[in-house]
Amino acid sequence: MDRVYYHDSDCCVSETYVSFKGVHLYDGDDKTHFDREHVSLSPYHLHFASPSRPQFKLLLDLQCILRMEEESGFMKSRKIVLHLCATSAARSNSVAKSSASHIKLSFTEGGLSSMKAEMEKMLAAKMWTKLEINKKVTTASRSGIVGIERKMQEKIQQSATNISVAFQDLKMLMDMAKDMVRLANVMSNKIKDRQGNISDDETVAFKSYLLSLGISDPVTRESCSSGDTYRKQLAKQISDFLLKPISEIGGMMALSDAYCRVNRARGLDLLSPEDFLQSCKQMQPLNLPVKLRTFDSGVCVLQLQSQSDRYLDQETEKLLKEKKTLTAEELSQLINISVLLARERLISAEKCGLACRDDTVRGLLFYPNLFISTDPNPLS
Repeated sequence: MDRVYYHDSDCCVSETYVSFKGVHLYDGDDKTHFDREHVSLSPYHLHFASPSRPQFKLLLDLQCILRMEEESGFMKSRKIVLHLCATSAARSNSVAKSSASHIKLSFTEGGLSSMKAEMEKMLAAKMWTKLEINKKVTTASRSGIVGIERKMQEKIQQSATNISVAFQDLKMLMDMAKDMVRLANVMSNKIKDRQGNISDDETVAFKSYLLSLGISDPVTRESCSSGDTYRKQLAKQISDFLLKPISEIGGMMALSDAYCRVNRARGLDLLSPEDFLQSCKQMQPLNLPVKLRTFDSGVCVLQLQSQSDRYLDQETEKLLKEKKTLTAEELSQLINISVLLARERLISAEKCGLACRDDTVRGLLFYPNLFISTDPNPLS
């Protein structure tokens, strides 16, 4: 209790308060004689006042609170536990000396949840820090190195506040997104069952809206019984989702592009790169329509199962014979894939003997292999 001290009732008249009644004050785990207090919370202080003893007014600075938690147990009332920072020397007006590093608040007339929520806001805002900065600004010069350091400190404090607010907004967005997904699933099922008077045009339009939402029910680790089950179900979902996009760009997509597409569609349930890679490795054993392929250079792609490596090499050879010569840039524009994948396809065709390279000042050029004979017995 050495961090709780007596105060003058007029010292904080400009502060705004949130008040609660019937609060018991504990010094550590020991109950004190401060019983059924009126507690008021401001952005800077926690005030205690007793209706029966108006001369006893107590104050606790919020900056002394390290963390807050809720305590509950069998046959015990719920309490708020405030863990306090260590003090170098006791105040002359402290309530009492104490070895306890925390105090407890017990609410006999309700209001614990409201008090906890309000105090979380006050502790997150740290208004006392801003007050100290404003005092320093008004009493000290802004010139020189001291002024630069002060401005940097102000920016750091503002960034911390913005980050705190952003995470609160993100939590609200996540809760709302889950409700949107559930609503989309319900409406999608109604369309499937043809409930209500929905025209064909309206059905097509609404399905396009659902597709724009991305993956409506993404596989999560929490919904699976084991890590192996999670990766297998995730592999199926990724394969189903990417089958059409991969088919539209010639049957091959860079793993990095696929990862970005899937995470964008999953919204807030993002995948880690490791989970994505391990799930892609499960595609071929599960005989899914999409598989993982790794080139000799280490470049990884997702490729259609129906298009074998030999098939893609032969398609590259046909384009070479048609265009006579190709660079990686020209092939990428021709079949709408990245330059990196176009280069890998040309090198793969070269390794199969279907293409030849010519490294010139113009860059790396590939030609069809004219040395291959179509006659199975050229010497006969």
